[in-house]
Amino acid sequence: MTQARFWKLAALALAFTLGVILWGAFVRATGSGAGCGSHWPTCNGDVIPRSPSAATLIEFTHRATSGVAFLLVALQLVWAFVAYPSGHPVRGGAAASMLFMITEAAVGAGIVLLEYVAHDASAARALWMAVHLINTFLLVGAMTCTLYWARGGRRVRLRGQGVTGALLGAGLAGVLAVGVTGAIAALGDTLFAAASLREGLAQDFSPAAHFLLQLRVLHPTVAAAVGVYLLFARGAVAARRPSPEVARLSTATGALVLLQIGAGLLNLLLLAPVWMQLVHLLLADLLWMVLVTFAAAAMSEQASPADAGPPGEKARREAVAI
Repeated sequence: MTQARFWKLAALALAFTLGVILWGAFVRATGSGAGCGSHWPTCNGDVIPRSPSAATLIEFTHRATSGVAFLLVALQLVWAFVAYPSGHPVRGGAAASMLFMITEAAVGAGIVLLEYVAHDASAARALWMAVHLINTFLLVGAMTCTLYWARGGRRVRLRGQGVTGALLGAGLAGVLAVGVTGAIAALGDTLFAAASLREGLAQDFSPAAHFLLQLRVLHPTVAAAVGVYLLFARGAVAARRPSPEVARLSTATGALVLLQIGAGLLNLLLLAPVWMQLVHLLLADLLWMVLVTFAAAAMSEQASPADAGPPGEKARREAVAI
């Protein structure tokens, strides 16, 4: 187990986990969350379901792939502690990834056992979905940092970041808020599908509408505000932390913000079809990953004297790490 190959496992684990997240959204969007009944970890009382329905196959596939993702993150943790010395940030990132993967499984199990699936439209389900979304983003963030550090990124320094830290912290919190309101809006779209855009807008502003529909208007409002903020903050951070890496990530952040706004508008106009919900979620995950990497790069420790070394030594070390 070497450091040179660790990043490939970290990249695989992250990519596979993103696939599991998207399939989980497909489970919710198709109303297949009750495909295995209220049983967990078994499916309708069986390890492998017999004569499964379409909903059961969809839900069982999500559980099976979640198990594979869990094993990949566990392997990542073991590899990190074998290949990297004590105190290395990769160890911390791998440990955080494992922690959030465990809580992710626990939240998913709770949703199934409490039957907050399928057509349940309770406030409790909305709350559990918000918790699930936040934990998922924290999991993806930890795995993204693990990959970033495995690729040679410097350790993050939280103290003394001043305005830069405040700008980035507010941006990260804002994206989480957008994600939570998006999860609630997606639940409303699934449970109370509208036949037309006019009907959907009428649902949003009707005083007699279900609370999920009344809350749905929060998502575009919060998304627009956070999007404008990110477009401003990423430029301000890049100006305070000038480097080619920070500049590239700042540009990527801005591009993804604009792309996500466009996807959100298209999702609204198309009345949130399942495929568009998945595209919207994927872009949200990619924006979160780029923003987390942007924050890590902007708040990283300055190059140590050891980075100097003889001519060409730093490049050689980076090539070996890759």
